[in-house]
Parts: sequence; C-alpha cells; structure tokens
Amino acid sequence: MTLDAQVLLQQARSGNEKALGQLLESYTRYLTLLARVQIGRRLQGKVDPSDVVQETFLEAHRQIANFRGNSEGELVAWLRRILAGQIALTLRRFLGTKGRDLKLERELAAQLDQSSEILDGGLVASNSTPSQHASRREQALLLADALDRLPEDYREVIILRHLEGLSFAEVSQRMERSEDSVQKLWVRALANLRRSLGGAP
Repeated sequence: MTLDAQVLLQQARSGNEKALGQLLESYTRYLTLLARVQIGRRLQGKVDPSDVVQETFLEAHRQIANFRGNSEGELVAWLRRILAGQIALTLRRFLGTKGRDLKLERELAAQLDQSSEILDGGLVASNSTPSQHASRREQALLLADALDRLPEDYREVIILRHLEGLSFAEVSQRMERSEDSVQKLWVRALANLRRSLGGAP
C-alpha cells in the first residue's frame, strides 16, 4: 500500500468521508472489471457492473468502521467480499429469490478471488526484472486500468478468454465472430495491452 493510500485509509477510518471516497475511487476500474466478469457469466447485458460497484462503495462507506486490516491486500479482499455480497443481491433480485444465499456469496467471493489472482499474475508476460515491477497488487490495478483503455473489442476478447476462461469457440459465439477472427483479435489485443503497460510490442 502506498503511503498516500495508508494515510487515506487512516483518515477514512476516523470518519473522513472525502478520504474514503478518494481511496475507493482508486479501485473503481479493478472492481468494475471483476463485477463485469461475474455479471457477464450470469446476467449478460441485464445489469451494468458500474451500478454494482457503486452499491459496493455505498456498503463500504457504511462498514468502514468495521474494517480491521492495515494492508492494501486486506482492503482489496474486504472490498471483494462486499462486491460478492452486492452481486449476490443483484442475482437474487433478477432471479426473484427472497432470502440471503450465503453459499452463493461464498461461491462468488471465491470466483472474484480467482479473477483477481489472474490479474495479480499480470495476465501478460513481461521480461522486466522484479525491481522494475510494481507490487503484484498494484499490477492488478494497473492491468484493470490498461484494459479499460483498450478498444471495446480488444477488452472483450481478453476478458472472455482470460478472466471468464472461455474457449476460442465459446468466445467466437459470444462475440458473434468466426473463431479465426477471434484468435487474430486476441493476438492484437494482447499486443496492444503489452504496449499499454509499457512492455515490448
């Protein structure tokens, strides 16, 4: 966690709403990407992931006094748990079920953790030395930001292939393109992502 983030977290815990807003804002793209993967798997096109993230932030505002962690990893894990609860709530609304489903929330939390691990791993191989890398957690945030800047088709093919774990045949169905064009798009998208992250072309 950067010194700035540490200061913001301390201020947020002592009731500074502005500090909490700034802190949460830095995780918007990361959480939106994770939400999009889960929502894409279950409610394609029916829910805007950014709406779920906004609900997550509202819940984080309500619960910040209960957060006990000190590291960025703990903060991000806490936010992912809240996000899992909000996605479960959204699914319940769409499926018309009434009661809270703890099993679904645990399943969603595990899947969000898995998606996050893929992001933490960098998704794109790099030849940089460890000293040239940001921390793994920062890498996940940088990657989410870089994905957000990609053209929509590039972003879509990477998310479907790497984060949703679909085969090229499944990606081609979802994107309504031929498998060959999806594979070519995927290669271009990864090259573009590497450039965006400052890696070799």
